[in-house]
Amino acid sequence: MYSDDKQLRQVQETSLKLAKYFSDFCDKNDLLCYLCGGGAIGSIRHQGFVPWDDDLDFFMPRADYEKLLVLWRKQESNNKYVLLRATKDYNDRNSFTTLRDKNTTFIKTYQENLDISHGIQIDIFPLDIAPAKSYQRKIQKFWALVYAIYCSQQIPQNHGKFLANLGGLLLKLAPSQLNKYHIWKYAETKMRKFNSQSTGFVTELCVGPRYMGNVYPEKDFASAKKVIFEDTELPIPIGYDNYLKSVFGDYMKLPPENQRIAHHETVYIDPDNSYKKYKGIYYLTNKEDK
Repeated sequence: MYSDDKQLRQVQETSLKLAKYFSDFCDKNDLLCYLCGGGAIGSIRHQGFVPWDDDLDFFMPRADYEKLLVLWRKQESNNKYVLLRATKDYNDRNSFTTLRDKNTTFIKTYQENLDISHGIQIDIFPLDIAPAKSYQRKIQKFWALVYAIYCSQQIPQNHGKFLANLGGLLLKLAPSQLNKYHIWKYAETKMRKFNSQSTGFVTELCVGPRYMGNVYPEKDFASAKKVIFEDTELPIPIGYDNYLKSVFGDYMKLPPENQRIAHHETVYIDPDNSYKKYKGIYYLTNKEDK
């Protein structure tokens, strides 16, 4: 069951190529990765994309997530795909890693004033060790929230007035990008402090507030299994059923029709041409941004 929307279908096809390339790179380097979220649901319920979904997301254990960037920089030199993660000198308002196709255009509303690669992307999130005690998990989630606000350098949207006000206050306290960098690096260290332990639990932290701090049995993510995904195979967690039920409930049941919509807000999409064609037209439209 494919989308009837021609442009959405093109975005899906590009995302699938990115996902396959990424999965093959991980296989080649003995890195563990697996589809998460809608991609994992689609692999089981549709043997491919959820028809209205516009992207694919992956989880990686933190150790492999850190190796990924190092190995990519050593091995990859293609002019088509670029792997990006926030640094002291680079920020794309994401608190996770993205892999993008530079020959396409997918300009998101929160990035339209940034001079970055605006290609179609897949998102890659680390899984960190969660502490066993409830109060420690709350502290870990606090540091994850601080990390997310300062790393993405934006106020959380659609998550309530409290988080919006907190985000605005925290960002005002550190006006420069360098200040923000030092704070999010410190927060990252604090939220990752349990990674040297074995508690039997993992958590997703480099995500939005909706899923931040979700805790899962580590055994469900101990390995991956390949499943059919459209015309190829992609990895999902060995304990995918427990994971998906805990987050989405009865994931095999289709949502109401009014909820079957792509979830990313975009300024402009062009699967056939590079985003560079649209500089000053659909992004960096203000002279002071150029």
